[in-house]
Amino acid sequence: MPWKGEKDPYRIWLSEVILQQTRVEQGTAYYHKILKAYPTIQKLAKADDNQVFKLWEGLGYYSRCRNMLETARFITQSYKGVFPNTYDEIRKLKGVGPYTAAAIASFAFNLPHAVVDGNVFRVLARVYGIDLPIDSTEGKKKFTELANQLLDPQQPGLFNQAIMDFGATVCKPVAPVCKTCPFKTSCVAFLENKVTQLPIKHKKIVLKNRWFYFLLPTYRGQLPVRIRTQKDIWQGLSEFPLLEFDQEQSLKSILKAAEKAKILPVGAYAIETISSLVKQTLSHQLIAGQFIRVRLKKKPALADDWQWIKEEKVHEQAFPQFINQFLKATAAQTILF
Repeated sequence: MPWKGEKDPYRIWLSEVILQQTRVEQGTAYYHKILKAYPTIQKLAKADDNQVFKLWEGLGYYSRCRNMLETARFITQSYKGVFPNTYDEIRKLKGVGPYTAAAIASFAFNLPHAVVDGNVFRVLARVYGIDLPIDSTEGKKKFTELANQLLDPQQPGLFNQAIMDFGATVCKPVAPVCKTCPFKTSCVAFLENKVTQLPIKHKKIVLKNRWFYFLLPTYRGQLPVRIRTQKDIWQGLSEFPLLEFDQEQSLKSILKAAEKAKILPVGAYAIETISSLVKQTLSHQLIAGQFIRVRLKKKPALADDWQWIKEEKVHEQAFPQFINQFLKATAAQTILF
């Protein structure tokens, strides 16, 4: 990992933001790409939102990107571009939780704060035989207290990295290397044959189903695009006119709703193409829907936040992965479709 042993708090923070909900294998390329474009927090603070979102495309969970920009600007304005160097100050930054704050504090400033990630939860649960759910309030408190008790106050960064690496390479989620593990004579889970049972996680994610139907009305080679501003998924990203339902809809009902919403002018358009079904699973949501390309005979009176963009320029916008799947699948055709 390129950030291993890193002492620059900006780079550590950037890597932690990227890895919050992303695998290392995927996140590494983004880390290099963003760092190349914005080598300092001051340059990131001055960046155009759309350009940063465009670099972020494919990572998902765009709230991380919004928080990243907000934090960069806050540090630049409030701390004159110097990253705060205490745990409490770091913890106050937008999008920074206890784990990320502890990582930055210990790795960058050698402060005695234990980093408790999935690897640490697993190591402690198995070695000490703790059967408290790691996703419960009581469990989180117990594991955090234990991790801080074990922490080497003289070398907190090194200790945190060591236990995290140990969980990733030895005390693995699947097929842990128990036979050569240095804790095999004292590990409760190994001695009591509970390795596969620990750690315990109780909460089950219930997916909410949402049906998105995007209308792509073209008029003289242009398409309407706007930035999503509501506090929902994909905030800050671009979108085409959207109709949302809680269940699958017929084309007739979709067009009727589009006319009612004044996305389509009644009787002044023709259907060109309808995409196949597109699906994407987010953390707590299942998004399914289709893209309907429509040729307009006259321009509808859309709200002021809509911008008509030439088809060949649409790819410059930062779209969510759901839309990008469609755009990439149809890119081989004329222009975009």
